[in-house]
Amino acid sequence: MAWPCLTSQELQFSILYLLFLIFYLFCNHYFRSSRKNTSKSCLPTNWPIFGMFPSLLANRHGIFGWVTSILHSARGNFFFYGPWFSGMTYFVTSDPANIKYMFSDKFPEYPKGDDFDEIFGDIAGDGIFNAEGDMWKYQRAKSQTLMFHSNFKDFTARLGREKLMNFILPFLTDAASRGITIDAHEMFLKLTFDMSTIITMGVDPNNVSTDIPIGPFMEAVDLITPSLFSRIVTIMAWWKLLRRLGISQEKKMAKVIRVIDAFMAKVIEKRREDMTKGEEASPNFLSSYMDNNEGEITDKFLRDAVMSLFVAARDSTASALSWLLWSMIQNPHMQEKILSELNSIPKRFTPDGMVVFEEEELAKLVYFQATVLESLRLYPPVPFNFKGVEKSAVLPSGHQLTPGVNVILCMYAMGRMEAVWGKDCAEFKPERWISDSGKLKYEPSHKFITFHTGPRTCLGKDMSLRFIRTVAAAILYNFCFEVIDGHVVEPQVSIILQMKNGLMVKVKKRGNI
Repeated sequence: MAWPCLTSQELQFSILYLLFLIFYLFCNHYFRSSRKNTSKSCLPTNWPIFGMFPSLLANRHGIFGWVTSILHSARGNFFFYGPWFSGMTYFVTSDPANIKYMFSDKFPEYPKGDDFDEIFGDIAGDGIFNAEGDMWKYQRAKSQTLMFHSNFKDFTARLGREKLMNFILPFLTDAASRGITIDAHEMFLKLTFDMSTIITMGVDPNNVSTDIPIGPFMEAVDLITPSLFSRIVTIMAWWKLLRRLGISQEKKMAKVIRVIDAFMAKVIEKRREDMTKGEEASPNFLSSYMDNNEGEITDKFLRDAVMSLFVAARDSTASALSWLLWSMIQNPHMQEKILSELNSIPKRFTPDGMVVFEEEELAKLVYFQATVLESLRLYPPVPFNFKGVEKSAVLPSGHQLTPGVNVILCMYAMGRMEAVWGKDCAEFKPERWISDSGKLKYEPSHKFITFHTGPRTCLGKDMSLRFIRTVAAAILYNFCFEVIDGHVVEPQVSIILQMKNGLMVKVKKRGNI
């Protein structure tokens, strides 16, 4: 019987499949043996050929806690080695001195890197989070000009109040009156989706023309962050092969990209038509870029720039609000302190009798602000950050980095390091943010890294904090929440610290306070 003749691609795939089968059998043996022996060090074993990758696979569903335990054992720094020839060599750190060195002092020597661009490129493209050099400087300057303009600040503040009064408070009132269980995490994602599309694109999801496919776009963006994370914890050659073949997770990713591209093309086309007609739009990033007088701006650039900002604004803010609410639910005594502070400032009443607060007044409340910061310390919306290495260097910790190594900063672990935050680092303790004089305490950004540090510090930090405080104050003052029995709250494995199972709660209206 004659053997079938294989093409070069089929032969390569067959070899990779065989290697994957051998690797699977090895990992299966490793998982079983690791379960039997619980006395091993937290540090992963660096096996011949396979490196530490089996340990990564075994712990991928609880990766945040796993990396935290390793960094704790390794005193804040360790090298992760993937399979031979895979290019998976990572220096993982939660050391403030190293972070300051790489992200601030020697910023030009630690770019995002080629691997980061490969992983995030088909979503972020040449957007601000992928861009380097002059392209990054241009986008940052353009974004800064818009975000710091008084018209934009006033508009976003007004928009936030409108969404709070017209969506969040009525939604919670209805849930309370009907006694139903709601997913608060999903509620916050809907809120920030609406806000982000308006601010970044000038598109209101609740008032959009039928030729703009808003529904498929909403579904697609929910798949972005977990899909990108799966690339990070997978050998690059493997996921790129899956992408080429159009199978597995990469098949879903290809569909996501097609939906996003189609949606953004419609949005850009509509905005261009409106500009031709002389129609004004609310302040937004897309219009700001299209009003550019410094040369031709391509549709691809507009798509990349706006999508980068959209993903960052939508997912990170929803994450911050969700974990803050959960933290307050877990600590009723802290709620009482915050309510006492809220009662000390002027209130505004909505037509439905709900209470809302002005941001200028909320900014005076020390304990409330400390609670927000403490939640962000333990539950940073972006749990990891990445850097490449351009030239050899010795870090303040004594570790040597060479080109080809990728740096991973674990912000989630950093908030849980005794060396950084003290022996009570795992406790939710707003008091750590309050000085002896009763004022809000400042912590350097290379220690409290939630909003990044150095030249890439988040431009939206102040806007995000204002919005978080405004929403959190209103819902806490008007309602009380209880997590339903048996509901497990845990992080989703993703580049954003979303809630895997949502936040299922019962809502009740508070009495007169």
